[in-house]
Amino acid sequence: MSRTEDEELAVIRDWWQRNGKPLLTGSALALVVVFGWQAWQKHQVTEAQGASVLYQQLLENSLVADGQADVGKVAELAGKLKADYAGSHYAQYASLLLAKVAVEAGKLDDARAELQAVLDKPADATLGELARQRLARVLAAQDKTEEALKLLAGDADQAFVAAREELKGDLLVKLERSDEALQAYEKAKAALTAEAAVGGLQIKIDDLAKGDA
Repeated sequence: MSRTEDEELAVIRDWWQRNGKPLLTGSALALVVVFGWQAWQKHQVTEAQGASVLYQQLLENSLVADGQADVGKVAELAGKLKADYAGSHYAQYASLLLAKVAVEAGKLDDARAELQAVLDKPADATLGELARQRLARVLAAQDKTEEALKLLAGDADQAFVAAREELKGDLLVKLERSDEALQAYEKAKAALTAEAAVGGLQIKIDDLAKGDA
């Protein structure tokens, strides 16, 4: 081997010492990231499937044909969902179902606790608003209508304005504050399309209008 070849080999060795290890390390890190991401995605899919199966079982035990839910089984399945998938959408769906079953059983304090837990840390805006409105109804059923109204104060997302304002109107009617109730119903109507505004809401408006006449 000539000196020139020796020099070239030395240059290659020197380059490898300076760059080879970092390149290998970078490649290894890239592989870790790729396979780590794939493993995380697989875990997410598996977790979602597990939660979905549990939730389906929960539905089957709570929404039965004869209207008599298996309260013990519902509580067991919902508890597992909330323990194993805390903070997930499915766990909060479970809380809403538990609240429904509790209301049907006359256990309003239990329903209130489930709904408050969702409202405190909702998985998304829709679940938060559902919990808010259902909690307001529970409070009203406990003769805490003023507290329920406070819960509905402030602005709602446009998608929820009609439902929230109609509920406010119902609560104000219960408090015999007819003028304010009519205003709330009118706001609810204004948030709906002309086709959607007919029906029960219009009947409520007409009834209050007749009372003022």
